[in-house]
Amino acid sequence: MRDAEELLTLRLRAAVSAAFGADGPVQDPQLRRATRPEFGHFQTNLPLRLAGPAGVPAARAAERLLTALHVEDVCLPPRVAGAGFVNLTLRPRFLAEQVDAVLHDEHLGVRRADPPRRVVVDFSSPNVAKQMHVGHLRSTVIGDCLARVLTSVGHDVVRQNHLGDWGTQFGMLIEHLLEEGHDGADLDLTALDALYRAARARFEADAAFAERARARVVALQGGDAGTTAVWRRLVGTSLAAFDEVYARLGVHLGAEDAAGESTYGPDLPGIVAELTGRGLLTESGGALCAFLPGFTTRDGAALPVIVRKADGGFGYAATDLAAIRHRVGRLRADVLVYVVDARQALHFQQVFALARAAGWLPERVQARHVAFGALLGEDGRPFRTRSGGTVPLASLLDAAEERAGALMAARGSRAGSPARSGTARAVGVGAVKYADLADGLGKDHVFALDRAVAMDGDTGPYLQYAHARLHRPG
Repeated sequence: MRDAEELLTLRLRAAVSAAFGADGPVQDPQLRRATRPEFGHFQTNLPLRLAGPAGVPAARAAERLLTALHVEDVCLPPRVAGAGFVNLTLRPRFLAEQVDAVLHDEHLGVRRADPPRRVVVDFSSPNVAKQMHVGHLRSTVIGDCLARVLTSVGHDVVRQNHLGDWGTQFGMLIEHLLEEGHDGADLDLTALDALYRAARARFEADAAFAERARARVVALQGGDAGTTAVWRRLVGTSLAAFDEVYARLGVHLGAEDAAGESTYGPDLPGIVAELTGRGLLTESGGALCAFLPGFTTRDGAALPVIVRKADGGFGYAATDLAAIRHRVGRLRADVLVYVVDARQALHFQQVFALARAAGWLPERVQARHVAFGALLGEDGRPFRTRSGGTVPLASLLDAAEERAGALMAARGSRAGSPARSGTARAVGVGAVKYADLADGLGKDHVFALDRAVAMDGDTGPYLQYAHARLHRPG
């Protein structure tokens, strides 16, 4: 179905020709979106511009125009306002048809399910033993939205939460915990986050500790029982805390969707062996790298994909390659969708190219990186606390709920009412999610709490208010 604005423009042009002659004095209706809700959806000042050339008052020009305008299937009866503006309001049935047309159109290169396709959506991906922060907001909200849309059009969607639960950081944290006399039990995520920062500082300042931490990584990767037991406690504590945030956001992502980096740890030596056997890896400075056609640095030098580092460890490329092989081979994905910020664009281009060269990503399988911009503060800089620290995602949601509650109180809502608390949560969280989704994917999102929680304009609270009015009895 044609875009509403384009369709109305064609109808208005036809009306001008019918009412004022085929060579009428005005050809461009200059249709514009209405500036205020009470003016409908679209406006045009055609009567004003037709009146002079036609030698009639603007009111008479409007009457002639509307007599010849046939938009009954698209709009409610048009209204003339002011000196000669025509206001047009789309019919609810037409709007519903437009939404249905969008759902039947292409989305992410995937047509309406006929037959359904299996789509793996990779999103959120927080790090174990660290609190979710505002940097995880966009991937979580956008990824959940895409998963819902793809499900709604009939596809078989598999959600995957690629947790950061492996590597050097866990050697640092576990070694620090054990040396401090902790086994990981009875610690919440806030405490683990603080201990991680202490372990990081110690790792950077104490060479002996750094060596012990690296040895602890080897013990973890080798399946040492004591080390693995602590690691499992860290993962369990983290997943429970993540689930609370997801539930608060209304995001469909649970423990059953978690597939962290550790999931693919046993597969990494095989990844290297297969790539080596296919002649795709080259030794460079002790590391095993792939040099793919078309990927070069600014000075024209070949740009490597480091699969195994010089110290024998595996980088993100190896883990992502193993995940692709798993998702295509075992999950039988037809489409892979990665909801990750735009800074990782080159990484995914290289990983997809290497996976195709290895035969793990056949041409029948689509791989899409849904890149989004950064979350910025009102000053245009990365969203931070006043002291420059990372803002926990829960703190941002707390602030939004508090602001929503204050606005409700100012509008006469009874303080302390249980209903008000629930409504404040719905409005605050909805405001944050809507503000994120309302911006285009390709640009950075500047988050302003006051604007996001405002009760008027293009905001989540205004949308919720309009929805509530539609359901109001009578």
